[in-house]
Amino acid sequence: MLGSSQRGGQVASNSDCLDLVGLPQLMARTSGTPEISIGLIDGPVALDHPDLAAENIREVPAKLVGACANARDAACTHGTFVTGVLLARRGSAAPAICPGCSLLVRPIFAEASANGEQMPSASAAELAEAIF
Repeated sequence: MLGSSQRGGQVASNSDCLDLVGLPQLMARTSGTPEISIGLIDGPVALDHPDLAAENIREVPAKLVGACANARDAACTHGTFVTGVLLARRGSAAPAICPGCSLLVRPIFAEASANGEQMPSASAAELAEAIF
């Protein structure tokens, strides 16, 4: 999921990045609650990933399926990465900002067809529909 990032030519740890936006104090107080729902408009999510609190993830029905068919697909990788930042289990490599919250997954990035690589993309109309 997420281990470190590049910042000014240096590798920054998750805690350094979280400190930049003041999240450690909040994360020390709470991990969230299922009554708080977060909407994710992205790619599908690998619901079987061992670091995800999958019981808190719900799919918003649409044309695209919320669960990944191929965990290595670019759309799935991105959707799972963002989900990890939010809902990973505390103690995993990902920041796990709010693992106790509920995540509503509404994919707009389709997985690539079996015949080739495809970069995830969506039109403005698809984004607007997902927001609505």
